[in-house]
Amino acid sequence: MEKAKISSSQLLILMVLFELGSALLVPLAIDANQDAWLAILLGMVFSFVLLLIYHKLYTYYPDLLPTEYIQKILGKVLGTVLAFVYILYFMYNASRVLRDFGEMLLTFAYPDTPLFIANALLMLVIIYTIRKGIEVIARSGELLFIFMYVLAVAGFILIVSSGLIEIKNLQPILEEGLFPVLKVVFTQTLYFPFTEVIVFTMILPYLDNPKKAKVTMLCATGLSGINLIITMLCVLGVDLTARSQYPLLSTIESIQVANFLERLDVFFMLALIITIFFKICVLFYAAVVGTASLFKVKSPSRLSYPLGLIILFLSITIASNLQEHNYEGLKMAMFTIHIPLLGIIPPLLLLVAFFKNRKKHEENTFN
Repeated sequence: MEKAKISSSQLLILMVLFELGSALLVPLAIDANQDAWLAILLGMVFSFVLLLIYHKLYTYYPDLLPTEYIQKILGKVLGTVLAFVYILYFMYNASRVLRDFGEMLLTFAYPDTPLFIANALLMLVIIYTIRKGIEVIARSGELLFIFMYVLAVAGFILIVSSGLIEIKNLQPILEEGLFPVLKVVFTQTLYFPFTEVIVFTMILPYLDNPKKAKVTMLCATGLSGINLIITMLCVLGVDLTARSQYPLLSTIESIQVANFLERLDVFFMLALIITIFFKICVLFYAAVVGTASLFKVKSPSRLSYPLGLIILFLSITIASNLQEHNYEGLKMAMFTIHIPLLGIIPPLLLLVAFFKNRKKHEENTFN
């Protein structure tokens, strides 16, 4: 494990940037129609339960990475297999986000540029950052977080000034009842983007004040949820959102103040590049330190190049087009990957860890 420490404020910033990430790109919770904002809110609230589970596992093994304490919980063989599965998940998720970035960049500004070139340029910067360690990633997040929020506040003010927010887009509330909203919550918003922060269990051992971990995780998720809800309030109505490839981009393109302030697409681009950069960085870093821990590699930075190349090529081959990519990410991967790894396995691990630690405590008390 790298000898480094980050503060709770740096952890909060990284989590907020991570959760916003690719969630700003897609029409999040659009299956809930005008109740998408409610599906995001409930997804955020229910995710607190899983976040507390992740944190409890961390409190049992505060000095170990998940790839290490999973082996203590399940045994050497089964624990190694499951730890490797989580490393593959981090790499797979990083490749999906990288593909999101490449597709957005090509659609927005560089339609004649090969997808491989766009992805490779970002991946080179990320590999360089990963080699510098978690402290550099955290400090970079502090600097760019302020810049991104200045852009976000300015963009929100301009959207309001342009008269683009229509409250009637949210009506009627719960037109088809609560069940369709809950279906979206438990099949989409609970896992994407909120409980994807399971990756931060690979970073919690670097926290300089472990007692602040729980509050920091909950506050970061709450702040991210509020930001995403505000974003949904800003975007177009249900019909236009469903037809738009990038709803938030379409909204920003509609900004027009005093007949001269318009075409502020660069706001969207800068915010997306910042959040996606940090989301890939965190996922990639977790994969690197997890692989180094699992296979006893003394210098984790050496793994950045081979693993980075795998993520790059996976981002190209993961789907043949954008429609297939979105369908796999929001539908297929949700049921086959996200729900088991984020929602089912961690509670089972906590249950086993609870009984193991209680038995150990009883034995120590008896002796």
